[in-house]
Amino acid sequence: MTSVTDDLPLAADFPKATVEDWRKLVDGVLKGAPFEKLVGKTYDGLKIEPLYPRAKGVAPVSGRPAAAPWQIMQRIDHPDAALANTQALQDLENGATGLALVFAGANGARGFGLEPSADAVAKALKDIHLDAGIGIELEIGPQSRMAAIHVAEYVKSNGLDPAACNIRFGLDPLAAGAVWGHSPYTWDEIVPAVTGGIKGLAALGFKGPFASGDGRVIHDAGGSEVQELAFVLACGVAYLRTIEGAGVPLEQAQGMVYARLAADADQFLTMAKFRALRQLWARVEAACGLTPKPLFIAADTAWRMLTQRDPYVNMLRATIATFAAGLAGANAITVLPHTLALGLPDPFARRVARNTQLVLLEESNLAKVSDPAAGAGGIETLTAQLCEAAWALFQESEKAGGAFAALQQGVFQSKVAATRQARETNIAKRRDVLTGASEFPNLHENETAVLKATPIALAPYGEQKYKFDPLPPIRLAQPFEALRDKSDDALKARGARPSVFLANLGTPADFTARATFAKSFFEAGGIQALDSDGFADPAALAAAFKASGAGLACLCSSDKVYAEHAEAAAKVLQTAGARLIYLAGRPAEAEAALRAAGVTGFVFAGGDALATLQDAYLRMEQA
Repeated sequence: MTSVTDDLPLAADFPKATVEDWRKLVDGVLKGAPFEKLVGKTYDGLKIEPLYPRAKGVAPVSGRPAAAPWQIMQRIDHPDAALANTQALQDLENGATGLALVFAGANGARGFGLEPSADAVAKALKDIHLDAGIGIELEIGPQSRMAAIHVAEYVKSNGLDPAACNIRFGLDPLAAGAVWGHSPYTWDEIVPAVTGGIKGLAALGFKGPFASGDGRVIHDAGGSEVQELAFVLACGVAYLRTIEGAGVPLEQAQGMVYARLAADADQFLTMAKFRALRQLWARVEAACGLTPKPLFIAADTAWRMLTQRDPYVNMLRATIATFAAGLAGANAITVLPHTLALGLPDPFARRVARNTQLVLLEESNLAKVSDPAAGAGGIETLTAQLCEAAWALFQESEKAGGAFAALQQGVFQSKVAATRQARETNIAKRRDVLTGASEFPNLHENETAVLKATPIALAPYGEQKYKFDPLPPIRLAQPFEALRDKSDDALKARGARPSVFLANLGTPADFTARATFAKSFFEAGGIQALDSDGFADPAALAAAFKASGAGLACLCSSDKVYAEHAEAAAKVLQTAGARLIYLAGRPAEAEAALRAAGVTGFVFAGGDALATLQDAYLRMEQA
C-alpha cells in the first residue's frame, strides 16, 4: 500500500538554510531600512538580536537536583492568624508544598500580613507538620523581626527536630533599609544582631538558610535585571562576610545565605536572569576559595506587573513568569494571586495561584529537564551579558564599601531611578504594553471579589538616624489606573463617564483602523469612546455629535480623507460644542491648519498617551 507521504521529499532533500539566505529575505522585507531596526535593547542597554546561532561548548547551569520539582509556595498573609491557618491547611491539602509566612511590615507584605507575635505564630502554624518536608519561608521586616524567634520557639516548644524543619528565615536588614530609606543603626551595629540571630538559630539545630539577598526590592522599585542581580550579590556577600567574621567557617556559612528574585512576564530575560545569578554566585564562591554549590533561589512573580484593572490578565502574566523561573531552575516559587493589587485574595484567587504551578509541574512536566535553555544562543548570550554587566555594578558597590555603604551613597538608587523613569516613559507612550490597563481596556468589567480584612498596625520603624534614598515598590499600571478611578468617580457622581465621540469620516475602510486605535487610547484613561458610522456631510456629523452627549470628539480616518475633510469637520464639531477635538494620526505639515480649525491635539502610536489623557481630564475639570 502506498502512503500519502511517500512522494514527499525527505529532510535531506531540502537545501540547507544559511544565515545569508535569511538575511536576503529579511532585507527584502526591510526595503532599505537598516537591519539594526530589528535589534532590541533591554533597559540595561543589552542588545537582543533577532537571530542567534546555537551556542557551543556550554554546560547546563546547575540548579535544582535533576528532575526535582520546585517548592510550590503559597502566601499566608491574612491578618487574622486563625483564618491564615485555615488557608494554610487548605493550601497544603490541595497541592502546595510550601508556605510563605508573610508578616506585617515585610517588604512583600503588600499591605497585609500576620501579626509578629508568639500567639499569632502559634495560631497560624496550628496542626501544620513543619517536620514533614514542607518548605517554610519567613517574610519579615524590621518591625516584625521577632517573628523569626517566635517560629523557632514554636518548633522547640512542640518537640520538633529543628533539623527536620525546612525553614528559610529571611533575615535581611539591607533590603529593609533599601525600601524604607533609613536605618536606626549603622552597619557595624546591625552586624552583631544579624550574626547573633543566625548563630543562635544554628545552635538550636536549624539548618537554614537564614539570610537572604532580596532582589525583589530592586525589581519592585522599577529597576533592571542587572541592578537586581548586582544588589543580590552585594547583599549576599555582605552577609557571607558578617557570618564568617562571627567565627563561622566559610564552608558552613556558604549554606546560610540564599537569594530571592522577581520573575516577570519577559520570559527570556527572566530565564537569563535566574541562570546568571547561579553563575555569578559560583564566581563569588570560587573567589572565596569555596567549591561552588547551587545557590538556593526563591522566586516571586512580580509585584510591579500586576494590574487592578482586568486582573484576570494577571493570571497569564504569572503563568509566563512561573514558566520562566521554573525552567531556569528556581528552587521555590510563590505566585502572587491575580487580585493582590486590589486587596486580600479570596479562595478562588488563591486556588488559581496554587494551580498555576501544579499544572506546569504535573501536566506540563517542566521540572523533568534540567536547564533546557542550555545551548540556546539567545538565552546563553543574554545570560553572559547579564553576568558581565551585573559583576561590574557589584564591583562598584564593593568599591563604595559594600552594600550598606553603597545604599548610603546612592549607588543603586540613582541607577534604579533612571531605569524607572525610562519604564514610566515607555508605559506612558504605550511602548511597553499593559494589557487591560494601557491597552485593550474594558470599561464594563465586573467588580472583582477580595476579602475584607483589617491590616495589622505596627509601630513606626525606629529613629531615622541614617537616611538614604528609598526604593519604594511601584506598580507600572498605577498612572492609568488613577485615570480610570476618576472615570469611576464620575460614573458614580453623575451617572455617566467622560466620553469622546469618534467622528469617523468616509467609509469603514478609511476610518476603522484609526477608530479602533482611538477607542483603546481614550478608554485606557476611562474616557468612553462612542462609535459612529462614517460621515461625509458636515451637518450630519454635527447632529450626531450633539445627539451623543459627549464633550470630546476625535476625528478618525485616512490621511487622504483628512486632507479633504478634516478641517471642515473640526470646525463643525467646534461649532456644535465640542470642548476638545482630537485627530487620530500624525498631523505632519498640516498641524498648523488643523489647530487653526479647532483641533486640540493628536493621538498616535508612540505619542505620550498618559500626558494627553491627563491633560484631557484637567481641561474637562476646568470647563
